[in-house]
Amino acid sequence: MASNPPGEVPDQPQTYPVAPLIRFTLLGLYLALVLPLPLLATPPLRPSLTAALPLGFVLMAALLSERVRLDQEGITVGHPRWCAWLLRRGWQLPWGQLEALTSVGTSQGGRVYYLRSRDGRRLLLPQRVARFPAFLLQVQRTSGLDLSGVGRISPAWTYWALAGLSLTMLLGELVVITTWPMDKVTSLG
Repeated sequence: MASNPPGEVPDQPQTYPVAPLIRFTLLGLYLALVLPLPLLATPPLRPSLTAALPLGFVLMAALLSERVRLDQEGITVGHPRWCAWLLRRGWQLPWGQLEALTSVGTSQGGRVYYLRSRDGRRLLLPQRVARFPAFLLQVQRTSGLDLSGVGRISPAWTYWALAGLSLTMLLGELVVITTWPMDKVTSLG
């Protein structure tokens, strides 16, 4: 990343996607939770659930494809073209409109941060992006705001634990599917 003096905008646009640990953990959890559903469902529901699995996976992948772009104009949060037509969420904030940072406590004991604009908007600061420290440093350098106390919304160990649990569930499901007779697996539902 190029080093910029305070107040100087990024030399080149920089994109920060959702952190891979978070993205792949949540996709793995989706698979662990829904893969067994067609096998456990009644026979009339199996085709519908089987068809819904890949659609749900694509929707999850789309939701987790959000990215943050920092460029000469400001900050842009949105999705890539392949899914932006479906997920119309997102926002833009020009550097000149960025006024302050507001910290809010969550019910789980964490903290989220909002970027406040001169026109009164409060926009959620992305805290689940890849290269988070570099992202914060660039926003701090460009905006002049003190972001030294900002951290991720949840520590990495929570996602590692969730990834381990998801993998354990997937392996257990694989063992059941490959070792039990199919009529016994389908009779569990």
